[in-house]
Amino acid sequence: MTNVPAFEAVLRLLATTDLHAHAFGWDYHADRHQEGLGLSDLAHLIDDARSECPNTLLLDNGDFLQGSPLGDWAAEQGTDQPHPMISAMNALGYDAATLGNHEFSHGLPLLRRAIAEASFPMISANIRSLDDVPLVNRSILIERSMAASDGARRPIRIGITGIAPPQTIQWEAGSINGNLSAEDAVLAAAQEVRTLRNAGADVVILLAHTGIGPSGPETGAEGGTENVGLPLAALSGADAMVLGHTHMVFPDPQDARQDSGQALLNGTPAVMPGYFGSHLGQIDMALRHDGRAWSLSGARAELLPAQARAAIHPGLQTVCGEAHQAARGWLGTQIGQTSVPLCSYFARVAPTDILRLVAAAQAHHLRERLSQTAFADLPLLSAAAPFRVGGRGGPDYFTEIGPGPLELRHANDIYPFPNTVVGLLISGAELEDWLERAVIQFATLRPGDRDIPLINPDHPGFDFDLIDGLSFAIDLSQPPRFDAMGRLAAPGAHRIRDLSHGGRALHPEDRFILATNSYRAAGSGGFPACRRDRIVLDDKTPTRAALVRYLSEGPPFTPGTGFDWHLRPLGATALFETSARAITCTDHIATLGPEALPGAQPGFMRFRLRL
Repeated sequence: MTNVPAFEAVLRLLATTDLHAHAFGWDYHADRHQEGLGLSDLAHLIDDARSECPNTLLLDNGDFLQGSPLGDWAAEQGTDQPHPMISAMNALGYDAATLGNHEFSHGLPLLRRAIAEASFPMISANIRSLDDVPLVNRSILIERSMAASDGARRPIRIGITGIAPPQTIQWEAGSINGNLSAEDAVLAAAQEVRTLRNAGADVVILLAHTGIGPSGPETGAEGGTENVGLPLAALSGADAMVLGHTHMVFPDPQDARQDSGQALLNGTPAVMPGYFGSHLGQIDMALRHDGRAWSLSGARAELLPAQARAAIHPGLQTVCGEAHQAARGWLGTQIGQTSVPLCSYFARVAPTDILRLVAAAQAHHLRERLSQTAFADLPLLSAAAPFRVGGRGGPDYFTEIGPGPLELRHANDIYPFPNTVVGLLISGAELEDWLERAVIQFATLRPGDRDIPLINPDHPGFDFDLIDGLSFAIDLSQPPRFDAMGRLAAPGAHRIRDLSHGGRALHPEDRFILATNSYRAAGSGGFPACRRDRIVLDDKTPTRAALVRYLSEGPPFTPGTGFDWHLRPLGATALFETSARAITCTDHIATLGPEALPGAQPGFMRFRLRL
């Protein structure tokens, strides 16, 4: 910021995104410090950046309330104490925040309470309340006095608006209960930017809780395109953008095509600051004042990685330290025992006990609730998917629990989302399509193929939704039958082979009760039979609560023979990446002949599998 011409000034934007209730860099599942993550490890960077530039705004791009056991503890307490993440953001002096999709995960009452507790405004241009009480404003207009290079201070009007994925209404249907609607993100943002311009905004900032997205039409999101960063940059009219939602970074230091200082999307300066407080986004906007108004003359956008500090930032320690310790104590509550290790290292390539446990707990809950109903005599199945399986979550984003006592923190590790248990009436034909939709994560292989990456990284683990109680093989010589929206992509393809129940081939007209979760039952992912007319039980019991009850009331968990599936032999090899710690657990996939190979990212390990 040297050699700034006269009558110019720099407006600095500092941005976080997808904090997911990580006030501190703490792994609550392992109960240990985790370096380089958490708002506390960004707080020092925020202090330094503010000291360098007198004209600074601190903004958040959404998904700050939910996503860690600290956030779960805050939701469970139901007290009048401020939410620890709101306390942390108040302490750091945030100027504004937009709502992400996970702000709704713990329900509207908690969100409304958090909005009331915040000393900064929350905004959303495309999420609307359907009752008489607006949730948040569509945008804000901030009036500040800018210190310019000539020593004078001049007023400036800064408009800020934000958007969330419109699919939020579907993903969080169980928490929203029909009380909200969503508009198209690009149209809503463009309209609100124009409104702010007409109201006199000199510059307009867009907080876009969305990913960059593909340059062409995107498949993989219910109800339209999910990640719309590129069209927003081209069409919204904003002067600068903050992106998020996908837990990725922009500019990406690994991508030589992206200039760290000139991070532009369709000509718009933009940042995407990772997740859990991994990065702080910084955009320096050079503004020229001609005596009448400000205009943008240039911008520099970059990411600042979190810096681990020996001590928690004192401001956050003061306002959140007590909640942090209380959450740790709460998570130490003993809930049961397991006789086997529970880990997720290979949950995407072989049956695992951790999913057998979740499926058993869901089935147990449904069996009790339906015992006196007309559905009691129908066979009961249970669907479960792996959650903590690395990917964008990094090499520590896995579950590993040894045999022995289980505490509440283990239940949060096994099931980190605030979903509820739902029972669906489903046919044999729909069960087969359910499994076909689940296995689209795999690459298509041919006999003789060598070292093909096995998993498509664009397909998250939580959509690998398999069913306990069925036996089947997965034939990867076939292309995926469905796409990520559940649309028929290859009508003649069938990856699911030898599908049976109780030793008998599954008939299309057979009827079952399927235990699943509220996220899936709402239609997320495009799985069949996920409609309101198929729901036979929805008593709003959190899945994690059903898991805790199953463990606390029963004997130590000992798995049965559920999740009886395997990858059909092909005479090919494929590559699979998981945590480096998985080297001690390769007996779980012994039938695939795992061979450790070099070349994985730090913290990960690459295996060659024989299929």
